[in-house]
Amino acid sequence: MSLRHLAASSRSQVAPFAVMDILARVDELRAAGRDVVSLCAGEPSGGAPSGVSAKAAAIHASERPLTYTPALGTAELRSAIAGHYRRWYGLEIDPARIAVTTGSSGAFVLGFLAAFEAGDRVALARPGYPAYRNILAALGCEVVEIDCGPETRYQPTPELLDSAAREHGQLAGLILASPANPTGTMVSRSELEAIASWCSANGTRLVSDEIYHGITYPDAVLDRHSPRGVCAWELASDLSRDTIVISSFSKYWGMTGWRLGWMLLPEELVGTVDALAGNIALCPPAPSQLAAVEAFSPASYAEADAWVAQYAETRRALLGRLDALGWGPAAPADGAFYLYAELGSHLERFEDSRAYCRELLESEGVAIVPGTDFDAASGGRSVRLSFAAGSTAVTTAVERILRFQERGA
Repeated sequence: MSLRHLAASSRSQVAPFAVMDILARVDELRAAGRDVVSLCAGEPSGGAPSGVSAKAAAIHASERPLTYTPALGTAELRSAIAGHYRRWYGLEIDPARIAVTTGSSGAFVLGFLAAFEAGDRVALARPGYPAYRNILAALGCEVVEIDCGPETRYQPTPELLDSAAREHGQLAGLILASPANPTGTMVSRSELEAIASWCSANGTRLVSDEIYHGITYPDAVLDRHSPRGVCAWELASDLSRDTIVISSFSKYWGMTGWRLGWMLLPEELVGTVDALAGNIALCPPAPSQLAAVEAFSPASYAEADAWVAQYAETRRALLGRLDALGWGPAAPADGAFYLYAELGSHLERFEDSRAYCRELLESEGVAIVPGTDFDAASGGRSVRLSFAAGSTAVTTAVERILRFQERGA
C-alpha cells in the first residue's frame, strides 16, 4: 500500500492578496531608509475615535479579567449595534439577530459557511474584493464572476444576473457591495430593490456588504442613494430579512486592527452561525468588544464624520488631477476611499499594471495596487489608489506619479 503524498489541499490554493505583498515590500523599503508613500491599503489614517481608545486603555488598566464572551458577542455591544441601525436607518432590529464577528472577514467565513453548500454557485461583481472569491472557493463553492463595467457603474443588475443564471445555472447566492471595493460605486434604493426582488424570485441568497456605509460623497450622485448608503434590511420585509448584511468597525470608525465586525442574520441562520462561531473562534476579541460600545457615542460619530469630510476633500483634489495623470476611464467613487482607473497610454511600456506598480514603488516610493487583485480578466490595465491616507500623502504621491510617468514618456 502506497502512502498518500502529503501536500496542501487543492481547495486552499487561492491567489494571494497582492495588497499584503506590497505592504510587506513597503515595510522593507522603509526599514532600509526609503521614504515611501503607501496608498495601497484601505486603512483610515486617523485610527479609532478617541473615546474608543480611552475606553480600551481603561479596560487594560483595570483588574477586570478579559475572558471569553458569548460566541455572537456581548449583549451590550449587540444592543449598541441595534441602536446604530435605529439611528442611521430607522430600523428596529432584535439584538438576537446580530452576530459580532472577528472583523468583516470573520463574518464572510461564518456567513458563507452557514448559507451555502459546497458546490453551490455564488455570484459576485468583477471587479470586486478578492476575498469574496477566495473564501468561497476555499469553502468549495463555485464562484460566478459577473463582468460589470462602466455601463452599469460596475454593479450587477437583474439583466446581468439573468444572463449569469442562463450560462451557469441556479445561483445560490449573490455578494453585493455598496459602496464597493475597489470602485467605490453604490447602488440606489430602487436598484437594490430590483436586485433583491430578483434574488427572492430566483431562490438566491443575497449577501449585502455594507462595511463602507457612512463614507459617502453626496456631490457624486446625491439623487441615487441615501446619505450614508441603503441598508438591505430597509427594503420591504419580504425582500430584506432573508438577506445577510455584513458591516464592520474598520472603515467608518477607522478601527482596522481591532478586528471587529458584525452581521444581521436571517432568523433561520442565527443558531447555525452561533454554533459555527463557537467552534471556529470561540468569540470575537473581548477587549475590542468592550471598547467598541463607545463607537456609538455622539462624540465618536462626530470624529468619524470629520474624517469622512477630510476624505471628501482629498477625493475632490484627487479627481481634479485625473486629467493631469492621464488615467481613464475611472470609476465614479460615490463612496469608500478608492480611485479605480485604467492606466491608458501609460501602460504601453509595461507588461501590465503589476509591472507598472512594481516599478513605481521601486523608483518613486509610491505604493498603489494593480487591478489584477480585483479583476483577473481585465485588471491588468487598471490600478487602485486609496486616498484614506490623507491629502498630504495623496498630493505627494500624485506629484511622484506624474514625475514617474513623464520620465517614461
